[in-house]
Amino acid sequence: MADTMDVTLNGSRRRGAQEIADDLRRRIKAGELRAGDRLPTQAVLAEEFGVERGTVRQALQLLEADGLLSSRSKGSPPRIASAATAPDGPQPTMVALAPRLIEAFQAPEVRIDAVCMTSETLMLALGEPLRLIHEGRMRPSAVDVRVLLPSRDIDLAFPVPVPDPGDGTDRADDVVVHQRWLAQRNAQGQVLRHNLRELRSSHGIDVRVTFRALPFTPPVKLYLLNHEEALLSYYMVTKREEEIDSGTKLEMYAATGTQALLFSFEKRAGHRDRAFVEESQKWFDALWATITSDLTLS
Repeated sequence: MADTMDVTLNGSRRRGAQEIADDLRRRIKAGELRAGDRLPTQAVLAEEFGVERGTVRQALQLLEADGLLSSRSKGSPPRIASAATAPDGPQPTMVALAPRLIEAFQAPEVRIDAVCMTSETLMLALGEPLRLIHEGRMRPSAVDVRVLLPSRDIDLAFPVPVPDPGDGTDRADDVVVHQRWLAQRNAQGQVLRHNLRELRSSHGIDVRVTFRALPFTPPVKLYLLNHEEALLSYYMVTKREEEIDSGTKLEMYAATGTQALLFSFEKRAGHRDRAFVEESQKWFDALWATITSDLTLS
């Protein structure tokens, strides 16, 4: 047992699933744990880190969600995933955001800051950490979410109707597209706020959810997690036909954010990543405190 632990662990004792996952993740990235190697049993890991087996299971779930572990088989510890199943590059936003939020929600006090066109991706990705809270598998003491969304009063860069080459854009089409986007922005934001605030009554968690309005169309999605990680995704604008109202179709310039690649920058990864996270947080805080305005989801 001692030899196995010398190879796989550094002997440090850390409490909390996130710390255990971080420790193992560093060893995987450093090559100390190689593709195909089997991890020690949960009992061995629990003894080494001085925690309950349930905490170890949560840590392994975090690693599995990141694609670093192969699927676990009953009765056998998981293996380190091969290069083909352990992605080290960016993944589609909808795929990549949820596991990062699960890890962020391991912290006692959770802070999520977001800049986006609507709350759709964040609303959907929060489903998994909220489920784990309701199951009693994690319980932060406080959750603070701040979201910057475009103001209802600006002319959006997208989504917009494709101009008619003959006489320009029909103003009525502009209004329909804008109202459609506004309805989505408001509905998704309201669901996000409701789902998070429910934690206050059901689990006694101190929850704050605040929205402010941007005076411009953001060209990117940005998620800032606990002042430790920045996740960036570009809005890819394309020309396509969409159904906008009662079967009416319209050619539009629009962006789909859920499939765009999400790039992760972590403070612990080194100086350049640390600088990106810190400057992104400063940028967000400056917008929040200066040129943005109160936003009502109605």
